[in-house]
Amino acid sequence: MAIEGLNDTERADALDALPDWDYDEGRDAIARRFVFADFPEAFGFMARVALIAERMDHHPEWSNVWNRVDILLTTHDCGGLSTRDIALAEAIDALVD
Repeated sequence: MAIEGLNDTERADALDALPDWDYDEGRDAIARRFVFADFPEAFGFMARVALIAERMDHHPEWSNVWNRVDILLTTHDCGGLSTRDIALAEAIDALVD
């Protein structure tokens, strides 16, 4: 089954519901930086996200430098944002909120 991207209304609604995420119009993606006390805390967060992402079969683009984790979500199969990105962002937010 093909994954469909979000239409303009769906995208706007999703972005309104994810105020801590920034929209990257060029990539039709959302991004967020997470800052932790130290490397072990950041790495532990990444491990928890990895388990969620694997269960969802949707994997983030991310990087880690010491206490920072930068995450970018987009669905390559549809060339932009999909409901899969929004669901993963919500699950990630639930870990830190």
